[in-house]
Amino acid sequence: MSDTTQSTTPHLPGEGPRVLIIGAGSRGRTYANAVASSTNGVVAAVAEPDNYKRSRFGETMIWGSQAPPPEGAAFADWKDFIPYERHRRARVEAGERDVPPGVDAVFVCVLDEMHREVVEALAGLGSLHIMCEKPLATTLQDCIEMHKALESNKIPGGQQAVFSIGHVLRYSPHNMLLRKLVVQDRVIGDILSVVHTEPVGWWHFAHSYVRGNWRRESTSAPSLLTKSCHDIDVLLWLLCSPADCSAPDCPPPHLPSTVASTGSLQYFKRSRKPAEAGPATNCLSCPAESACKYSAKRIYVGEDLAGVESGNKRWPVSIVLPDIESYGSESEARDAMLKELAKDYGPDTPDSEVARWNWFGRCVYESENDVCDNQVVTMSWDDDPLPGNGAGSSSRNSKTAVFHMVAHTKKICDRYTHLYGVHGEIFADSTTITVEDFNTGQTTVHRPPVESHSHGGGDTGLTRQFILAVDKVKNHGWSTDRAQRELIGCTLDEAVRSHAMVFCAEAARRGRKVVDWAEWWAAVIQAKSTS
Repeated sequence: MSDTTQSTTPHLPGEGPRVLIIGAGSRGRTYANAVASSTNGVVAAVAEPDNYKRSRFGETMIWGSQAPPPEGAAFADWKDFIPYERHRRARVEAGERDVPPGVDAVFVCVLDEMHREVVEALAGLGSLHIMCEKPLATTLQDCIEMHKALESNKIPGGQQAVFSIGHVLRYSPHNMLLRKLVVQDRVIGDILSVVHTEPVGWWHFAHSYVRGNWRRESTSAPSLLTKSCHDIDVLLWLLCSPADCSAPDCPPPHLPSTVASTGSLQYFKRSRKPAEAGPATNCLSCPAESACKYSAKRIYVGEDLAGVESGNKRWPVSIVLPDIESYGSESEARDAMLKELAKDYGPDTPDSEVARWNWFGRCVYESENDVCDNQVVTMSWDDDPLPGNGAGSSSRNSKTAVFHMVAHTKKICDRYTHLYGVHGEIFADSTTITVEDFNTGQTTVHRPPVESHSHGGGDTGLTRQFILAVDKVKNHGWSTDRAQRELIGCTLDEAVRSHAMVFCAEAARRGRKVVDWAEWWAAVIQAKSTS
């Protein structure tokens, strides 16, 4: 990515890219706010089935509180947008006057398992640039099918539309500087090994992966995919991708040779339940509730963490109670929260009904969660010099990367990374990058700017680059290939490859084996792609 100065661009309604947000949940709102605050894009439409969320989003981002939604600005179902847009285009083609303008780009922020259906429909409609929240899809086959669909998504003139995936870690000022230091400046020389940790956070994991949307593989996906696919992506970005891919003749990536993984659901299960909790399945009826750190009342109601009594109306309480901002007082919001937390299921409740809803008052030891709360992935690379570059070809030497996703931490998603090179080492946390130089003995501490607390500014950075890429294509004559390479900095192939690495790691974990990456790719990816 060569242009990161878009944050100062003034808001020019009607001139910048017009955007549709599909899904007005926390991620949709995050990207919409970034569009409005950091780009010349215009949030023009929203598709959201929840009436409160759709109205609230529209009133704050699009049409205001004193007017009804204009034509083409609000859809109760994303599927309604497809025929509407086809008809709108037909009206334009027929020369009809006063047809509302369409949108140039779409942010797909629906449930993970819906991504394929939405993206394929948008790609089939054509002429729309797409940003899909991570993960791309919940199955490998869906990722492959989406790759095919996105390759066929053309804009007028026949160019493939711009695509971005929600791998926001690539776009934080911290990680962009880290990559520059490691890959371009080579401040510690060839990398020998990397150890990267994602500390999910003890109560964050309980909220999202024990009680929440991502607790079951059968209805979602492995936690390595839903939580950490962008961690795997950022490791491949640091260790695989060439230093500069802005040119069309970008050299091939240095691909791993082997992949291994271990992990399991270690803690959040019935065998870990305290005896004093007895048969209780809901926190509100549990005799041990007051002493339990995972008490739903403590997390969602109390003032110690981020509950209603702390004054918080955002995540995670807005996930439990989406209309929390509509309550007139804290006591009303508290009563509504307790009512929601009291919901529970019993042994006679159909599994389909259990899987359909989130149960935020459920005992964390009695939930039906099955995703890993602790997992390690090890990737290794062999020496692989490019022809003519010799055995010492920079950055294509043997190396190892270890990734650790762990639930039981005080830190909440404040990742940290150790990188070990032939000339020094680097420790990078969420705020600083410390470089130790073995040759000079010098220690250098870098403190990249933190543009926002959402993924270290990565949400804003990704949004800015995506809207900038669309704007360059729409208004400045750039080819989509150039915008993809220079501004998105990630190809569709790269996005699919990092997801494939997650599925390969899962195959290694389940099979308790070390997987040969090249053999697995040939047998699984290439076979599925041609079937």
